[in-house]
Amino acid sequence: MVDSLKKPQFEEMRPGIKVPSQETILTPRFYTTDFEEMAKMDLSANEDELRAILEEFRTDYNRHHFVRDEEFNQSWDCIDGETRKLFVEFLERSCTAEFSGFLLYKELGRRLKDKNPLLAEIFTLMSRDEARHAGFLNKAMSDFDLSLDLGFLTKSRKYTFFKPKFIFYATYLSEKIGYWRYITIYRHLEKHPEDRIYPIFRFFENWCQDENRHGDFFDAIMKAQPQFLNDWKARLWCRFFLLSVFATMYLNDTQRADFYASIGLDAREYDKYVIEKTNENAGRVFPVILDVNRPEFYNRLETCVSNNEKLREIDSSNAPQLIKGLRKLPYYVSNGWELLKLYLINPIRVDHLEGTAR
Repeated sequence: MVDSLKKPQFEEMRPGIKVPSQETILTPRFYTTDFEEMAKMDLSANEDELRAILEEFRTDYNRHHFVRDEEFNQSWDCIDGETRKLFVEFLERSCTAEFSGFLLYKELGRRLKDKNPLLAEIFTLMSRDEARHAGFLNKAMSDFDLSLDLGFLTKSRKYTFFKPKFIFYATYLSEKIGYWRYITIYRHLEKHPEDRIYPIFRFFENWCQDENRHGDFFDAIMKAQPQFLNDWKARLWCRFFLLSVFATMYLNDTQRADFYASIGLDAREYDKYVIEKTNENAGRVFPVILDVNRPEFYNRLETCVSNNEKLREIDSSNAPQLIKGLRKLPYYVSNGWELLKLYLINPIRVDHLEGTAR
């Protein structure tokens, strides 16, 4: 009985291979796009910057970084109970997100090879980085006697189709928010090494530079396609993607606050800092950013957090599915209303600052 409490049970496809977490609106997505439209893009408006970024990718600063050292070679049974469960979930979500990027970038590199070789090589080199990240995270899961079957994920996950401009909005934000998540954890644990419960966190400083370079690429390619940024539709879509990314992270992380507490972080304060910094970054390319300093912004997100707690309680009850659905409906409506009100908060226009230091 004690052992089962110390080591939470995970559903396995076969011994040591974890059943992937159920897909929900908050889980990492797999994407596909219009490859022909991507291939026809004229990059001449910002080709010099794109070629400079390509040279950085070719240099491959982290080619020797993701090497497990002696600190990994020990039992990790000291991480047990709920902390172990949350830590495995953290590794799985991170691995799935990185693997999603690998699949998208690899396919773009393959499809564009003969039609847009500059883009193709950049995407191929970014897929190399994402593959390293995913592999390193999956290997970390094996320290907890589990791993993901990434081939199964490739075939079993649903793929969301986004037009290229939406791929750029989403992946730019994903890479930049990834940078701020990794570097914030790294800097905290650098000051508080007693909270570093597992050695993977030592790798986050160099790791996040990959995320930053990838984000810089999407910044540069959007500037090569000014039609993606300079009209009223772009302002509306940028607001949508900013809110989607921020809300998803906040709802996920507050649900897993105990994990962040295990490494000495307050999940809400951590997310607020990451959101603030990512929002500032977005102002370097997006025409608008969100007014995240208004108290209303987080108050409405907290209502969604409370609603999600109620939804989980309903899910865990023994009520029939029809009754569960009826009981969930008011909370879904409330979440939709709160997110709509968040979307309607006046954004901060920053397009007039283009070309200035921001």
